[in-house]
Amino acid sequence: MKDKTIIRDRIALLRSSLLSSGLDALIVPQADPHGSEYIARRWQARRWLSGFTGSAGDLVVTLADAALWADSRYWLQAGQQLEDTGIGVVEEGKPDAPSIVDWLAAHLPQGAKVGYDSALISVDKAKSFGEKLSARGLELVLVDDPLGDVWKERPALPQSPVLIHPECYAGESVDSKIASVRRYAADHGASAVLLVDLAQIAWTLNLRGTDINCNPVVISYLFVDNRCAVWFVDPAKLTPEVDEYLREHFIDVLPYDAVADFLDGLAESVLVNSAQVPAKLASHISSCVESNDFFLAVLKACRNKDQIEGTRTAMLQDGVAMVNAFFELDRRMAAGERVTEIGVAELLEAERSKQPGYLCLSFESIVGYAEHGAIVHYTATAESDVVLSPDNLLLVDSGATYLCGTTDITRTFSLGNPTVEQKTDFTLVLKGMIDLARAVFPVGTRGAQLDVLARAEMWRHGAAYLHGTGHGVGHCLNVHEGPQSIRMQENPVELRPGMLTSDEPGIYRAGKYGIRCENLILCVPAFTTDMGEFLKFETMTLYPFDTTLVEASMLDRAEIEWFNGYQTRVYELLAPLLDSDEKRVWLENKCKTLDI
Repeated sequence: MKDKTIIRDRIALLRSSLLSSGLDALIVPQADPHGSEYIARRWQARRWLSGFTGSAGDLVVTLADAALWADSRYWLQAGQQLEDTGIGVVEEGKPDAPSIVDWLAAHLPQGAKVGYDSALISVDKAKSFGEKLSARGLELVLVDDPLGDVWKERPALPQSPVLIHPECYAGESVDSKIASVRRYAADHGASAVLLVDLAQIAWTLNLRGTDINCNPVVISYLFVDNRCAVWFVDPAKLTPEVDEYLREHFIDVLPYDAVADFLDGLAESVLVNSAQVPAKLASHISSCVESNDFFLAVLKACRNKDQIEGTRTAMLQDGVAMVNAFFELDRRMAAGERVTEIGVAELLEAERSKQPGYLCLSFESIVGYAEHGAIVHYTATAESDVVLSPDNLLLVDSGATYLCGTTDITRTFSLGNPTVEQKTDFTLVLKGMIDLARAVFPVGTRGAQLDVLARAEMWRHGAAYLHGTGHGVGHCLNVHEGPQSIRMQENPVELRPGMLTSDEPGIYRAGKYGIRCENLILCVPAFTTDMGEFLKFETMTLYPFDTTLVEASMLDRAEIEWFNGYQTRVYELLAPLLDSDEKRVWLENKCKTLDI
């Protein structure tokens, strides 16, 4: 294929560049200078070099070999996209999968030099990765723009305008948040803070943007000390309204690329998150105080009253958009019209965009029919797009960002007569989702301590999934935000009131179908006893589950009561907001309950 030939040619160009620079290998991460998960096209080097489009996974190229590390969400996708490129796939999470260091040690001679872009590796990672390489007789070399001679047509930084996020939605003023940042510095014995995390910067300044697809952030840095706040951003992106807003709050502006020179001239101690700040930038700070705690991330994650009410509104709007979209999908399918995966994604985006305060999708919609549903983060392309037919399952994972909040929902639908296997798998997934949603737990509990609730029943049936069960969700911000999570891997962050997290177990049968059920759940106080304070979850998402896929005999009474209460609540809240009796009747049918 022509595309695969292009990939092989680009890898060959990179190898020539490595030879001329005295490097034996180069790590090409999926990363930007801000530690972002989703990144602007400017830094999509791994995608440009390999053709792999997943949101995670690092590429390693030596003079003779190349491999890409993909987690379980992308095993199938990586295998398909990298076929015939000369790039192997390492399936992270499997017992025999080598680490990048192990792989390099097996493919390089002693004393070999491994390059890494100093702007794309954090201080912490540079230290730990360098130590691991050194222990294997290899040397980490931090280099400046190693692809500069290879990627000639590299995209420029985005120029989209900055938007003010009104305080009525944020629930807290920018002045109050900057005061919190100053306390953060003082608590760590520093006189200033440099923020590089784009979501933290957007949250602190109550500003949003569209610099990264589906992530309403602005590419920038923020410096705060006791005297001033300086925002490093392209001034061309500031509207007159934003200029005035920044002046009102005494926030100075310097160009984005002026941050290194600014830091060079500072004598004061500057606090940085060493897990995020790039090594290149940290080298310009003469007195650097390193920390990787979660103080600001926790503040951002714990929604205040206005944000919680905004989230409720966002769920109502999103539920209405979902009803409108799937009502229309049912109509088209019943009429025998040609409907494809991309068509469903377009229908969802069109309906969401009609809702008040809509900013953007919260991620590229995942619409996977039949075997495509087993590709966890599948996105249909012109080449892969298939026509839906009434003989398999359709998995739809989608969401949007509104001024009042961010949504993320997954539903799996039967388009025909589901098999016994499909109903069994769906009910196991549903049980796991319900059992986590019903959890009550003491203050101080971490997500890893609850994760088994979503997995236990499917484990008993010999089924499993490898991705996390729950990720944090930002408020009118990124759909994937920490610091909290619910997954098997240990995370020291405690679940706290106001944190919004996904609840999304799944079962994926390669070549057949995928099933995932996902709601967003809000951590709230439960009760206090003589044993202490307890927390629970409030389910926020509003859209019914496909009852034709539920094997009710597999659910216990408490699970059925939860399910029936949820279906009833969805109808009661969404029906009054629909624009026709026909849609209300349709929704009533979709919100059927189960016999106890």
